[in-house]
Amino acid sequence: MGPGEMTVPVSIRSLGAAAPSLRLAAAEVGKAWGSRGGKGQVAVCAADEDSLTLAWLAAVRALGNDGRSPSDVDGLWWATSRPPFAEGPSLAVLAAALRLPTDMAGALLSGSSHSGMEAVIAAWDAIAAGSVANAIVVVSDAVVPGTGTPWESRVGAGAVAMLLTRDGGGASLVARTQRTWPMLDRYRADCEDSTRDVYDARLFREEVFLPLLTDVARATGEVDSWSLPDPDGRLGAVLARKVGASMSTSTEAYTELGDSGAAAPLFGLRTALRSAGRAAVAGYGGGRASALTIEVSAPVPGADDPLGSGTTVSYPEVLRARGQLRPVGESVPMGVPPGSAQFVRGAFELLALQGAKCSECGTINVPPSVHPTCLQCGGAKFEVRDLDRTGTVHTFIVNHSMPAPFVAPLPLIIMDLDDGARIQLQGLPEDANELGIGDRVELVLRRYALERGVPVYGYKARRAAS
Repeated sequence: MGPGEMTVPVSIRSLGAAAPSLRLAAAEVGKAWGSRGGKGQVAVCAADEDSLTLAWLAAVRALGNDGRSPSDVDGLWWATSRPPFAEGPSLAVLAAALRLPTDMAGALLSGSSHSGMEAVIAAWDAIAAGSVANAIVVVSDAVVPGTGTPWESRVGAGAVAMLLTRDGGGASLVARTQRTWPMLDRYRADCEDSTRDVYDARLFREEVFLPLLTDVARATGEVDSWSLPDPDGRLGAVLARKVGASMSTSTEAYTELGDSGAAAPLFGLRTALRSAGRAAVAGYGGGRASALTIEVSAPVPGADDPLGSGTTVSYPEVLRARGQLRPVGESVPMGVPPGSAQFVRGAFELLALQGAKCSECGTINVPPSVHPTCLQCGGAKFEVRDLDRTGTVHTFIVNHSMPAPFVAPLPLIIMDLDDGARIQLQGLPEDANELGIGDRVELVLRRYALERGVPVYGYKARRAAS
């Protein structure tokens, strides 16, 4: 075996990826600050998106690309440099929304852009040890850069999920290399909303980033393709030349999304998993660097799924979506504390999207906890079940004047899900002008509010592409 190679094979069965709704041209950032701003674009979360909603969508797609039921997954490792709760139930909320078993193993890894590599390694070890059979590893990020910083035009967002098993698949994890060097790079203190850029870009380049990543890459050995980090749009190409690679497979994702933080290494690996060969992925952050080697025998399902182009927006719209530009005036509070009995008793059924099917007449009552008797026949016997996430618009209205934190135009949609349940949910602003009765919709997890500093999640209806 080569350096760092493992004796127990762990396979990548499928992938899923997600990008946020908004796109910002780098030139728009430069225009706002009187500088060039760079080339290309970055992907940015809308006001109701964050690292958790992106992680949910990527993981749902990974499961779907393998045809795997959530009940078969016994481990969830989620990595993000910026979890929605600084201290709280981030992993539990994501697991409930994915409908994973409540006795699953796993962990939340955060604190730097290196956390994605740590999540892959932790799940890999758990499967190799036999404590977990099927694990979802999902890496997502939606870093908020400081306004006016040089890297603001490069900071993107996105998520990649992998289903890891010992059942065999198109790719296998075979080796790893890791290094540490206690140097301060990008960071955020507990009391800060935005992440600071590196203090001295030249010093970071010459004495931290390039030496550490070059050392890791050279210790990895010969590979056919490299996914390399590129935090400023230039370092990736320099690093590729140093390790003898013609290019980095992460270039495509950086061009489309910008620097997606902890998710960036796996976006590059996603490109490499489309064809057979020996691939390697390197990640860096918080004074740590890692490289993983993967043997690809066949294309991995989901590796070439499209991400969508997103909606092009202005720089002020991005600042508003990130919470860096706030409206003057009173916002509308929910009025119900997120830690109240209502949330404690109904949180799981809302996140898992559950309904109660009446044993007498078959009517599906939503949500179960507020319906002691059936709305149709008055029966009191129910079977709690997971609802479908697709349906048809029954009727709707569009509100064009909404107080903060809502964003107008805001559709309110009554829809019939494919399993017969009728529910009412918010729609997405970008669908307001195209929505029609009878349209197909799909439900997506979004952040409804930030109440008393707590993110509150639920589902919204998105007009289906078809």
